[in-house]
Amino acid sequence: MKTKVLTALLATCLITAAPLARAQNATEAASTTAANPLSDADKAFVQAASSASSTEIDASKLAMTRSSDKDVKAFARHMIVDHTKLTVQLKMAAPKGVTVPKDNSDTSLLDSLKPLKGKDFDNAYISKVGLEGHKEALDAFQKEISDGQNADLKKAAQKAQPVIQGHYQMAQDLAKQKGVSAD
Repeated sequence: MKTKVLTALLATCLITAAPLARAQNATEAASTTAANPLSDADKAFVQAASSASSTEIDASKLAMTRSSDKDVKAFARHMIVDHTKLTVQLKMAAPKGVTVPKDNSDTSLLDSLKPLKGKDFDNAYISKVGLEGHKEALDAFQKEISDGQNADLKKAAQKAQPVIQGHYQMAQDLAKQKGVSAD
């Protein structure tokens, strides 16, 4: 009897704590220790870069099922592969004691894409994720390069910036090909 009560209590705590933990994870750019404090610019970069990649991966996975366009699916596959690599590189660049948030996608963006299919999905995905998302990511990476304090994070941003720029160019080409403009 005690075991059932404890199990139920534990389950309730976990269910209640999960949204709180996710919210905390989304609002804290990175946890730091006294030995490894990050500047505000570096914290903002870790948050923006991890969120951009997580959102890109999740939205691109949606594209694989919601789109019927081979070009959109090819772009999505490319984004999944590259942003998975970028996430690993960001985690490797983060100083010891700094937690890079995982699965901190922009849920409002994903929620806006989920009900869409076919051409409606393609247009929204290209506009919001391909164009706007990569423009925002470029801004975040450029800000880290110019304002960041952590040498490893700055180096990671410098290394990744051409990849993100290439994604933005691919998105612009895809948008032009499909007749899509940014909102």
